[in-house]
Formats: sequence, C-alpha cells, structure tokens
Amino acid sequence: MPPTPLRLGLLGCGDIAARRTLPALTRTPALTLAAVAARDPDRAAAFAARFGGEPVASYEELLARPDVTAVYLCLPTMLHAAWAERALRAGKHVLVEKPLATRGADAERLYALARSRSLVLLENFMFLHHGTQRTVSALLEAGTLGTLRSLSAAFTIPPRPEGDTRHDPALGGGALLDSGVYPLRAALRFLGTGLSVAGAVLRHDDRLGVDLSGAALLAAPDGATAQLRFGMEHHYRSWYEIQGSEGSLSVEHVFTTAPDHVPVVRLVVGTTPRELRVPAEDHFEAVLRFFAAAVADRGRTRGGLALLDAESMRQAALLDAIRGAASHVRT
Repeated sequence: MPPTPLRLGLLGCGDIAARRTLPALTRTPALTLAAVAARDPDRAAAFAARFGGEPVASYEELLARPDVTAVYLCLPTMLHAAWAERALRAGKHVLVEKPLATRGADAERLYALARSRSLVLLENFMFLHHGTQRTVSALLEAGTLGTLRSLSAAFTIPPRPEGDTRHDPALGGGALLDSGVYPLRAALRFLGTGLSVAGAVLRHDDRLGVDLSGAALLAAPDGATAQLRFGMEHHYRSWYEIQGSEGSLSVEHVFTTAPDHVPVVRLVVGTTPRELRVPAEDHFEAVLRFFAAAVADRGRTRGGLALLDAESMRQAALLDAIRGAASHVRT
C-alpha cells in the first residue's frame, strides 16, 4: 500500500497558493490538504471547495487540530515569523513562503526552535528545487568554470497596481523582501554562506513607504563578488550569470520557471560555447515532494535540509546588513 499522505493545513489564502502551490499539491500524492484557514471565512470556504480540506474559523483553530501534521503559511511577509513560531510550538512542521524572517535574529530563533522539537522548517524557495540548480551545482562542483570569481543576478518585475500588498509597509512590502531575496539566495547557494555586504542602494518611494528597487554588492571571503539587482518598477528579468577563471554560464527565467519551460544553461568554457537543456518540471511540485520527504524521513534529506537551513539563516542576517549599509534614494 502507498504511504499515508501528509495532512497539511493552509494558513492564509494568498495569491501564490491559489495560482501555483495548491494546484501543485493536488498533483503530489505524498500530501493532502486537510484544513484551510483565512481571515475571511468566505475565502477559506472557497479555497476548500476548490482544493479540498475543511474550512476552519481561525488560524488558532487550525493549529489546534490533531489531524493536521504540517502547515503551509501563505501570509503577508511581516506575519511569517510570528505564525511560523506559533505553528512550531503547536507541534506542526512548517512550509513558509519566503522570506521566513526579515531579521537575522528571528531566523536563528525559529530554526533553533524547530531543531529542539525535531520539526521540519522549510522556506519556500521553489527555484532551488528545480533541476536547473542541480545542473549548475554539478558543473561548479566539477570545476568546469575554474575558480569562481563573480555572480550577477537580477529579479525585476513591472510596476504593480495601486493597492498591491507589496506597496504596504505594514505587511512587509518593498522590493528587497519581495524580489531581492531571490538573487540573494542564488548568491548564497553558489558562493556560500560566508558572504558579507560591501554596499547597497535602495530606491525608496516616500508616498508608498516602501523601496521599489535596489542593488547590493556582496563579497565572499576569497574575494569573489555577487552583484544583485531587484525591483518592481522594471522590465521583467529573472536571470543569473556565474563567471569563473576558465568559463562562465548563465540562465534566464530561473526564479519563476514555468512548468512547461525547458531551461537552457548557456555555458562557455574558454572560447567554446555550449547549451545544456534541462528537462521541464514544476518546481512547486518539487519543493512539495521535498517537504513531504523531509517530514517522513529527515535522515534521507538531512544534508539538503542542513544546507537550506544555513542559507535561510544567513539570508535573514544579510537582509539586516543590506538595509544597514544601503544608500537610500528617496523619490
């Protein structure tokens, strides 16, 4: 008989849950949606009718349910850390939308709590679970590019409409927390967690009260650099490039890869260009499979979880450092 699916509760009926995560969950046999909670009961009922599970009256009621083993938090950014802590203290494994925490101290505390209770805490960076990143990591580990010298990455999107939650500072809006964490996470994955901030710029909109765009320069202990761009007032870009002493590679559409998209890793070693095609896959399904596997057997996923935990904690600390080092351009 197949194993019993992990019973998941949804806290918060955000847009990304409706568009991508829950449709992927319905295609993931290792998971089933058991309960749905939202501030708006009608919205919870609509989600349950569409994706399964039972609508419940409150987040607290969902966390108290013994038939819910794990929760997926799809709440505004500023609520992630607080509700992740409440879920962990309720004995639930947690999959939480990025970023888990906006401050380094909060991330450290939450991972310590998860470890103390033998619970899985996973930040939902889907792109890390796509085959593209495995392909790139294998090339780097094989020394294909030689000694790594730099990474450049950008995640930018067009302007958002009035009233978008990313324009609300009380909800954790702003480009750094929304799009900036993606190139930051790519830098941590490929240059390591020893990165420090050498400089940054944030373009702040005084009317909205949030940063609309920015850039950061990070340095690794060996002098390799990461140049990161992010924003929500741009032409769309979702890309990174890694340059070494002997070659370079780049990938487009890397942070928001569509399920049917076949990524192309453009590789140049010396003067010889190559294109490596990566099979299409739904990285939302991939991260859900990883989460279910980690809950079922942490021994099997221990190495991957340890890397992800370390990256998440360092990412939150670097968000502190970027804000502290940034030159603020006010508009």
